Parts: sequence; structure tokens; C-alpha cells
Amino acid sequence: MPYANMKDVQLYYEVYGEGEPIVFTHGATWDHLQWRPQVEHLSQWYKVIVWDVRGHGKSSLPAGKVDSKDLVKDLLDLIEYLEIERVHLCGLSMGGHISLQAAIHDPERVLSLILIGTPYTNTYNWYEKLFVPINRFSSRFIPMRWLAKIQARTLSTFNKDNKAYIENVVSAMSLTDWVRLWAAVSRMESGDQLAEVKCPTLILQGDHDHMIKRQQADLARQLANARLMTIKDAHHATNLDNATDVNEAIVMHLKEIE
Repeated sequence: MPYANMKDVQLYYEVYGEGEPIVFTHGATWDHLQWRPQVEHLSQWYKVIVWDVRGHGKSSLPAGKVDSKDLVKDLLDLIEYLEIERVHLCGLSMGGHISLQAAIHDPERVLSLILIGTPYTNTYNWYEKLFVPINRFSSRFIPMRWLAKIQARTLSTFNKDNKAYIENVVSAMSLTDWVRLWAAVSRMESGDQLAEVKCPTLILQGDHDHMIKRQQADLARQLANARLMTIKDAHHATNLDNATDVNEAIVMHLKEIE
């Protein structure tokens, strides 16, 4: 199995195809298998890299407090480990925010961004300022099998195949690890750094994904070179709900900046 052995963490990754490289970063509680439809389609023309964020899937999670900066550093370290000079970054939700932060911290390395259902702050409005801390606290008491079933039921409306994947991947994570990870992810903030992102950015929003819908439009306004597209018949698992339209949008975006 391919692992990048870093100073304090083992990161699992897979590489498919040849061409310009694209690194895909999954959402919280999920893993690299989230990107199967994109791997199959895009690896015909591009080098597609998928990986497991620390604490997810097959990647390790060191002891101690998790810092969101570690997640961003892991992505940049993996790119360097793979000897990639410049790269396109695609991520969903947590993975999108990690990708956005990577572009902020190492703009010369990032050719473009594809952000799917991506928040740029956890304090966007009064609701988030109230709900996120409550959710962070209550996550300690919700068994992962319950969280898995809730996620699977909510995010399999448009693609029934999502249900088995989400139940399996979420329930495989330990509650202790999830609490530590969510404490970091739910504190990620990029609002005061968006002006530093100059690369072409495609923002994809599922038409039924109301979790961070207002943030998506606001993110598109604040980034210097961004375009927002709505993906029909899709919730927060946008790339799985409507893989065909997501794949087409990604290919169009990449061809426009070749």
C-alpha cells in the first residue's frame, strides 16, 4: 500500500493516470473512496491523486491535540513528497477548506481550485456562531454508528449507493478520533485571507445542499478569480449524487485554464 511517511504521520494515497496532476481531498468522516467516480473519469487525461486526511481511512492520527494547520500541512507535504511542482486541488466540504488553505499558504504551487460544498468559515452568521460550538460539544456523546446512519440517510436521497459507503466509512472511525478531528475542523477560518487567493477557482454547489449555500455565493464574490456553478439533483455529497455533471464541470474548468 502506498504511504507517505511524514515526521509524525502516515498518509495513505493512490495515484491514477498521467498528465497534469489533480489532488482530491475528501470530506470529514469520509475517505479517498469518495472520489471513485472522478478517478474513473478524469484519470483518462490527468494524473489523479486521492488520499486520506490524517485520522481518516488508512491514514494515522498522532496522539495529542489536532490542529487544522496540520491538515493543510499534510496536503502540501504530500504534494512535495510526490515531487509535484504545480497542482490543481479539488476538495469537498472539509477537503475544500483544506485545499483553500493550501492555496493561501503556498499560492505558487496551486494552479487552480475546485471547491465543492466548501465553507470558508465556521462563524458565517449568528446560526453558525451558536450551532457549531453546540455541535462540537454534543459530538462527544453521539455514537459513530448513529452518526453514520444519520449521514447515510440524509445524503443518499439522490444516489442510493451513497448509503452503504457513508455508513461503512463513518462507522469505521472511532468516536475519540472524531471528537479530536472535529474540534480542529470546526475551527478552521479563512475569511480574512481570501484576498490572497488569485488562482482560477471553480465553486460547485449542489442545488439541494443548504448546509453552506450562502457561504458558497459569498465565497465566489470574495475570491478574485472564481465562478460559481450549481449542480442539479445533488445534496452535500455532490460529487457522488451527480457525478456526471461534476465531472463535466471539472473537465471544462481544467480545459479553460490549460
